[in-house]
Parts: sequence; structure tokens; C-alpha cells
Amino acid sequence: MNDTLKKIGSIGIVPVLVLNKTEDAAPLAQSLMKGGLPCAEVTFRTQAAEESIRIIAKAFPDMLVGAGTVLSVDQVKRAVDAGAKFIVSPGLNPKVVEYCLKKNYPVTPGIMTPTELEVALGYGLDVVKFFPAENAGGLKMIKAMSAPYTMMKFMPTGGINATNVRDYLACDKILACGGSWMVKGDLIASGNFSEIEKLTSEAAQIVKEIRK
Repeated sequence: MNDTLKKIGSIGIVPVLVLNKTEDAAPLAQSLMKGGLPCAEVTFRTQAAEESIRIIAKAFPDMLVGAGTVLSVDQVKRAVDAGAKFIVSPGLNPKVVEYCLKKNYPVTPGIMTPTELEVALGYGLDVVKFFPAENAGGLKMIKAMSAPYTMMKFMPTGGINATNVRDYLACDKILACGGSWMVKGDLIASGNFSEIEKLTSEAAQIVKEIRK
């Protein structure tokens, strides 16, 4: 497995950030670092995403900052140029996956079915995003689907929260969980970074408790 993905696995939870203002990037990253989750997936669907990744990568070089919701090769290039250390996409876009593999960029495409999982295996991937996790059958679906594919690890995202994340993390098929409950939009918009740090610390503690 790629070293970056191994580090994500050791962190256990990947905060998924939707940033509308670049000035929120640094204080938000600082809250995550202080809270014990030195990792972030910045969704590439806002105007501020690219510059926010650049700010975080420069201010916090030890933080694993990646780009999420990546839908094209052009977005991969822009994200990596900004400092993204990994790429996450909601679906399995062959062009995106092939480009990332060619450039040796860690990429985690989204899948929902065994057929998509086999396509990922065909590319030599050993980690996929399972999205939208809860709507697509949640942990039961992951366990059922992983039975024939013992070599694959999953990073479920979508509907993961402080309550159900425990069950996900307890499953040996889960590399890490993506979630936004500790970085909700209203907390970011109001500048309540102390609350974000508190929720992040609670999330990090869950990882420690489950994966002793």
C-alpha cells in the first residue's frame, strides 16, 4: 500500500472540508492538527478549494492535505500543484485513475458495486472510497462485498458520524472513514474553531479507543 494511504489508515478519520473562504483554511487546519487529526480532504467543488490547499500545505507541511471531489485530470493537476498529497473522487473515472497512477499520485476512487471494485483491482488499487456509504448499504454492504475481495480496503464517506463511526472503525476492512461532523459548515462560517478542535479531539479519541 502507498505510504500516504498507510498514514491515513493510522490516523483513522479524514475530515472532509468544504471551504468557501480561503481565510478559513489556516485556522481550520490548525484546529484539526491541535485536535489530533492531522489530515484533511478539501473538496474541490468550491472556488476557494485550490488556494485553500495551497495555504494549508505551506503553513502545515506535516499535515496530510488532499483534494476530494476530483472529477477531471485538470483538477488533479491543479490540486497537486497546490500541494495536495492524495486525490479522492466520488466515482471511478478511468482518466483520473490512470493519470494519477502514471504520476504516482495516491488516488482513492469511489465505488458502490462489485463491478466497480473489480475495475479498481484491475488498476492495481488496494484502497477504494465507498460512497455514499450509508445510502449504499453502509457497513453491511462493505462486509458483504469484501468477502470475495479480501485484498481491498475501504474508505467509507457519506453519512458517517460520531455515533456510527465506531462500528466502521472496528471492521478490519476499513482503512479510514471520511466525515464532516467535526467540520460542519456553520461552525466554519461562524469561525467557531475552538468547537471544531473539541469535536476533532473527540473523534481522534474514538480512533484510539477502537484501534488500541
